[in-house]
Amino acid sequence: MRTFFKSFPFSFVLGVFFLFAVDSLSAADHTKPVSHHADPASASVHEPVHGLAIYGDLKYVKDFRHFDYVNPQAPKGGILRMESAGTFDSFNPFVIKGQAAEGIQTLVYATLTARSSDESGSCYGYLAESIEVAPDRSWVVFNLRSDATFHDGTPIRADDVVYSFNVLVQKGMPFYKGYYKTVKKAEKLGERKVIFILESGASRELPSILGEFPVFSKSFMTRQGFEKSDLSPPLGSGPYKVGLFQAGRFVTYERIKNWWGEKIPVNVGRYNFDQIRYDYFRDRNVAFEAFKSHVFDLHIETAAKNWATGYDFRAYKEGKVVKEETTDRHPSVMQGVVYNTRRPLFQDRKVRQALTHAFDFEWLNKHLFYNAYRRTKSFFDRSELASSGLPQGDELKLLASYKDQLPAEVLTEPFTLPSMETSSSLRKNLEKAQKMLAEAGWRVQDNRLIHMKTGEPFIFEILLGQPDFERILQGFVTRLKRLGIEARLRTVDSSQYTQRVENYDFDMIFRMIPQSSTPGNEQREFWLSSQANVPGGLNLAGVSDPVIDQLVELVINAPDKKELLTRVHALDRVLLWGYYLIPGWHSAGTRIAYWRPLKHPDVFPPYGLDLMCWWTDAPSSSEDLKGLKGLN
Repeated sequence: MRTFFKSFPFSFVLGVFFLFAVDSLSAADHTKPVSHHADPASASVHEPVHGLAIYGDLKYVKDFRHFDYVNPQAPKGGILRMESAGTFDSFNPFVIKGQAAEGIQTLVYATLTARSSDESGSCYGYLAESIEVAPDRSWVVFNLRSDATFHDGTPIRADDVVYSFNVLVQKGMPFYKGYYKTVKKAEKLGERKVIFILESGASRELPSILGEFPVFSKSFMTRQGFEKSDLSPPLGSGPYKVGLFQAGRFVTYERIKNWWGEKIPVNVGRYNFDQIRYDYFRDRNVAFEAFKSHVFDLHIETAAKNWATGYDFRAYKEGKVVKEETTDRHPSVMQGVVYNTRRPLFQDRKVRQALTHAFDFEWLNKHLFYNAYRRTKSFFDRSELASSGLPQGDELKLLASYKDQLPAEVLTEPFTLPSMETSSSLRKNLEKAQKMLAEAGWRVQDNRLIHMKTGEPFIFEILLGQPDFERILQGFVTRLKRLGIEARLRTVDSSQYTQRVENYDFDMIFRMIPQSSTPGNEQREFWLSSQANVPGGLNLAGVSDPVIDQLVELVINAPDKKELLTRVHALDRVLLWGYYLIPGWHSAGTRIAYWRPLKHPDVFPPYGLDLMCWWTDAPSSSEDLKGLKGLN
């Protein structure tokens, strides 16, 4: 799957792009290496391939010209103006320090390979002209394109790739070290040839995900300093470079004229706008008003109420603004209220389960969400990866091997979430919660829930980064009060929120945990015990369970799709019964509103919304260019 961005940027949170992993490899042109010798020195005798696929052949053959979901005749030009939430103070998204500007990683930097959005997990050459993989996956070779250059005109060579990989693993965000932990080393075999030596038993997806990291200019980054986190414009090799910007207010990216990568198949019909601009808003209501006034061109709607009632303005009625919804085939994002199990208050699973009974999704969906959502009942909901019912067959055998280490319910009961569908549901659910809390050692005294051994009251804080969630979670807080629990909502600015979350300085947070249609190495970052206390990590709940550790490794090393499904179902089930969060809700796809003359291809790709294949027929006007100086 693609690398996660620090602090889950706004576009990521909205589901504008999604992440994929690869579990097996095949050559799309059906060729096989002519030698089965795994010595890296023999790499040159292996038949190079143009891409790597999951569970069989690639969709696109060796000489394909472009992805099917793009318009290869899309005109170049114009401006795409979008919104982003919060603020930014850095152009370095690869280290923990600072808040990186929206778009900086995907627009400015090129990677060895690129993924298609109409396949689950397939990747094709980008910086790499071809790829070679050892039959036993003990090494992977990338052959670089001869014409690939950085924005200053210097060629991209093997030294740059090796440097980029090493500096990301050694000094970058913790994610990189875990994601690529089974890579022994990267070496230069020639000016345009790089080999990655893999550990024995490395995951089947590793050869593919090695193409995902951004490639830096070694000479520039050595002078600049990789860990420098400020607004110094970076040197990249992607389709855009940083243009005008104002810290915390807006950032503009300018398309590189005569870019070396423009005619590569993975880029044809994409990156059509001369300029891409993100304007920052701290309040989404203000942002929507700005959209209605055409301050920016495209809005990803996350508020069901607004989607149902907010588009009665004149431009929409006149057809100048268009509303569309996509249907997605990848797993839905798991979003919900995450417990910090590092806190003594939430270390008891019974306590976490009890609080789940005070969350009334049905009321929220009816009164706030206009019945637009479904309750999320799996970390891989909306896909075949989701567990359901009772474990059976191979999954039951797998879970039974951990019987003494798991809650008994994992094997004997289907996982279900409390429902509030009837008028008596709330009372019954709170009674169940009270009973569970009593079993965990809590009693109500003078309308306060007190721990019988310590005498401490049950008080905690829900940390929020957006005021929108206050309205959503207020009912949850009210129902907890009926149990004698004092829960406080606290909304802080984006900088403070990011800092506190990175240091796990919270009791509960509302958070999104994205998943892939082919889970792999990223699961280590989400769930392993070794990641529970790594600053800036993705194991937000502080999960530390030896069974989960083992199931994660089994998922990563699944030999085929059938076994992958068995192992993911087991992992999903154990995570759900662990009650590490209170699951929220999801929709069938993505809600998009945009101003004409913005256009997109007739078909949306099923595995992620690709805004980079959109275009406009309207040329940049003097007013557009004037607007680049910032909002008044």
